[in-house]
Amino acid sequence: MNTRAIDTLLVANRGEIACRVMRTAKAMGLTTVAVHSAIDRDARHSREADRRVDLGGSKASESYLDIDRIVAAALSSGAQAIHPGYGFLSENAAFARAIEQAGLIFLGPPASAIDAMGSKSAAKALMETAGVPLVPGYHGQAQDLETFRAAAQRIGYPVLLKATAGGGGKGMKVVEHEADLADALASAQREAQSSFGDARMLVEKYVLQPRHVEIQVFADQHGHCLYLNERDCSIQRRHQKVVEEAPAPGLNDELRRAMGEAAVKAAQAIGYVGAGTVEFLLDARGEFFFMEMNTRLQVEHPVTEAITGLDLVAWQIRVAQGEPLPMTQAEVPLVGHAIEVRLYAEDPDNEFLPATGTLALYQESAPGPGRRVDSGVAEGDSVSSFYDPMLGKLIAWGDTREQARLRLLGMLDEFAVGGVRTNLAFLRRIIGHPAFAAAELDTGFIPRHHADLLPAPSPLPDAFWQAAATAWLPQGDSDPWSSPHGLRLGLPAETVVHLRCREQVQVVHVQGQTGTPSWRRGDTLFVRWGNDVHPVSLFDPIAEAEADHGHQGSLNAPMNGSIVRVLVSVGEQVEAGTPLIVLEAMKMEHSIRAPHEGIIGAVHCHEGEMVTEGSLLAEMQTL
Repeated sequence: MNTRAIDTLLVANRGEIACRVMRTAKAMGLTTVAVHSAIDRDARHSREADRRVDLGGSKASESYLDIDRIVAAALSSGAQAIHPGYGFLSENAAFARAIEQAGLIFLGPPASAIDAMGSKSAAKALMETAGVPLVPGYHGQAQDLETFRAAAQRIGYPVLLKATAGGGGKGMKVVEHEADLADALASAQREAQSSFGDARMLVEKYVLQPRHVEIQVFADQHGHCLYLNERDCSIQRRHQKVVEEAPAPGLNDELRRAMGEAAVKAAQAIGYVGAGTVEFLLDARGEFFFMEMNTRLQVEHPVTEAITGLDLVAWQIRVAQGEPLPMTQAEVPLVGHAIEVRLYAEDPDNEFLPATGTLALYQESAPGPGRRVDSGVAEGDSVSSFYDPMLGKLIAWGDTREQARLRLLGMLDEFAVGGVRTNLAFLRRIIGHPAFAAAELDTGFIPRHHADLLPAPSPLPDAFWQAAATAWLPQGDSDPWSSPHGLRLGLPAETVVHLRCREQVQVVHVQGQTGTPSWRRGDTLFVRWGNDVHPVSLFDPIAEAEADHGHQGSLNAPMNGSIVRVLVSVGEQVEAGTPLIVLEAMKMEHSIRAPHEGIIGAVHCHEGEMVTEGSLLAEMQTL
């Protein structure tokens, strides 16, 4: 048992979780130490730490996944303890052992507990022995295609392939038909290897219309363990959570107790210590099936903090120092309701492709009762292709679920991001959807309401262009017709403005004033319209007509990344939608597909090559 006091804490992570952990550590009087990669030198978590250590490199494997460098950073900085955050090394038993061997304190469970639950297949075998109900599947050691093919045939399609290590939707594929199994397995294995350094997979029956309900557990070093109620995380995209709430709507006290007690037994069976989450699939009949245990603090822990009034990071620090849990199961509060959404840099109109760039505009919701924002960025920061694209989380609490929902809608309406595409409008549509208001939740929510949540892009209305043009009118000595690009669009008195908003251009004859919220950042005006914030700039039609638009029929990299596979060769005829190139970015694979039927005229990339956004990857000739 550890009874050492902690006065300096190193956070072995980045982004919002690093900032969030340091916030509590500082409140407890601890000195905080950040580690960062070469490209994260000026990141927010680095700026906010009391001390920081440069790990070098750009890729996670060269920095945040390098155990030796992180342990060395802790020793050199004077830290007694390391908090792993989530992702990266947070569920790596070798990391926990290395910390212990270095004489440091790991703010997480024993390595043996991580071993027991870190492999999804091993965890399922353990739960089966303990009598916890499981979804039918294969969790064995053999990893060849034929083994998975036989298992899938026995289970019955559709099936779900999952990486045995890690989580976050990486290394997970739904397979509807046997003909798709081989490609899906190969892709999932590559993602798993890239994200976790472990390509092993399991396969299980894909349960239709399930709810994803998880139990927050906490254990101390004295053998005590309790559950801090549950969270519903059913609204997901590509197996990645988008919305989380606590408590789970419609869960009665009896079912809550049954799931909570099962989760506690699972934790006690492996000698668990610290914060952990046991995840279940819950069907409409009230039956629940063990999925996995995450041996770390979850992304969605703030909703549990909101309904209990507890600080789980503070609990982690105190438990790591040998203190007992401060309450019994009967004393655990459950007050009101909380909802959280994850704000990502991604393009919902382009299959949620991760977005990179500079946050030219970043304005968070105003603080207030029942309002919380956990973020890891600030205006002017860059979003890199090397790491997860989550910018932060918006959390709202209310006496009732409806009060929390309405409060979150207000927060989303106030939030403004420009310079990088985000899912902000998508989140607003989810929280505002009648089905969400009615708590009609399951993991098929987003696909079922796809038309409402992801409407086809449409031309912006005249009222938008009027609002944008009005914002460009001279204010005082400002002259929008004199730009640093040398635009000369006529005299100001003409009140005619040529504007561009992404792919749309418009000539606007300004008719009057409007009160539409807008923000000017350099040569770009960001205008709030509907659920989104749109970038608007002045447009010179003559210069545009003379510009070279590049190769006709070209295929460009949609973002920075690494070429994983080149699937076609020059002269090959392809159909519309055929995968041509697989690009890995932000630990996920993205297929570049043929936009139409044609012949491959040229291929300008090779496997293993790093490419930048806009790079010419291939060229097609129309048949």
